Amino acid sequence: MSIACLRPLRCSSITRRSNLLTTNRIRHGGVAHISACRSFSSTPRQCLATIEMSEQDLRSLKVNQDRLMNNLHYSSEWGKGERWGSNPTDVGMSRLALSPSDKQARDWFATKASQLGCTLTTDAVGNQFAIRPGRSSGPPTCAGSHLDTQPAGGRYDGILGVTAGLELLEVLNECWIETEYPVGVINWTNEEGARFPVSMVASGVWSGAIPLERAHNLQSVIPMGDSATMESALRGIGYLGEVPASWEANPIAAHFELHIEQGPHLVRSGRKVGVVEGVQAYRWFSVTVTGRDTHTGTTDFPSRADALLAASRMILASHNAATRVGRGALASTGILEARPGSTNTVPGRVRFSLDIRAPKDEVLDQLEAVLREEFERLASGEDVGGLTVGGTPGLPCGVEWRTDSVSEAIKFHPDCINCVAESSTALFGEQKVEGMTMGMTSGAGHDSVYTSKRCPTSMIFVPCRDGISHNPAEYCEPEDCAIGAQVLLGSVLRYDKLRATR
Repeated sequence: MSIACLRPLRCSSITRRSNLLTTNRIRHGGVAHISACRSFSSTPRQCLATIEMSEQDLRSLKVNQDRLMNNLHYSSEWGKGERWGSNPTDVGMSRLALSPSDKQARDWFATKASQLGCTLTTDAVGNQFAIRPGRSSGPPTCAGSHLDTQPAGGRYDGILGVTAGLELLEVLNECWIETEYPVGVINWTNEEGARFPVSMVASGVWSGAIPLERAHNLQSVIPMGDSATMESALRGIGYLGEVPASWEANPIAAHFELHIEQGPHLVRSGRKVGVVEGVQAYRWFSVTVTGRDTHTGTTDFPSRADALLAASRMILASHNAATRVGRGALASTGILEARPGSTNTVPGRVRFSLDIRAPKDEVLDQLEAVLREEFERLASGEDVGGLTVGGTPGLPCGVEWRTDSVSEAIKFHPDCINCVAESSTALFGEQKVEGMTMGMTSGAGHDSVYTSKRCPTSMIFVPCRDGISHNPAEYCEPEDCAIGAQVLLGSVLRYDKLRATR
């Protein structure tokens, strides 16, 4: 895709603005920086306002695919991970939140925001808000995502959404488009939850769902040379902002997020855009099974309280139960710790993570209830679903649950969903749009979960190869990245126009 501005379309009625340089004060971590940039609210000559734009005008705006991909790959120079192919960009990412490489990416984002004429605000959990002024004051319509990655992640998860937001601003600037209200791009902090173990924590604080103190006190679970808390890490890289992390102190009018699907549905169907209508519910638990440490050679099976054997049966039971409950229910374990951790000692204490998900809260309620009941039975030595058949009964174990995170099923706002759908139709045409798009529910959590609690929100999905994500080989075709960015551009402008008519 290439740039197609509106100047040739309406040059008889539109005059270009003079390239007036003004001084904007960029608020960043409490430090004021001065930057020369173009003002879009005070220049003496008129440019095209979104309220004046016809549907044909909106369709004429095009993102620049080369520039989008250059920015995406350039921003991925910091925090490189594992190489998976022979091409220069076939390198994964390991850019943990608030690490030195995350600081470099944040600094780059701040510089880009300044160059694009935005005011940059950093709040008390490090969220960066790059805001371009509009004709009228008011909360901005924003494109948001994140720049942090998994320890062994790729360069599209989150990063595509942020760089596509910057591309949106590039198009508005070079085509002299003046929005009715401010528009902006947000880099949310620690979305992955990989270093500080609460995912989407900073957007959660902004929404009021997570207390600031809890976020600041989160301890790094991945050693970075110290035992940092989130607060100390923010201060260490200079991104502990003075602006309150609050939707009340720093409101936004709407939030659109472009993201790779992270699953196989778009790829399997051959479609290019997922119009995301909501996010499924999920709950994270830590389950601890307590038995008794004993010698493997001197303790026969009937005398063992084998915590690891009981835990392994629980993990398999969770998979079987989710299958029985159906209706999209899922159960997964990603962490398993056995103590004391000796080859010739029967483990007496085991902790495992349990991640359960479903499109509807009531399905998740049912699955959790089933699992709590079955885990108790398995711990006591009772058979569940034939899991103990063929084995030797042993002594009972204890089982305890700790709730780590709960996210209810989310339904996105119909206005935002419609803006995404209309932008997809504008891109593909009335005849092809049904074969190129599909309505979807996100299986993964995103910052849009929390923004939806405080403002109209929706998401745009694009396919990733083989549905693979959280993996160095995560990949999205450049053409698909540009398609997503094009729909994002159209969605933000259509929402801005919608606000102006109400």
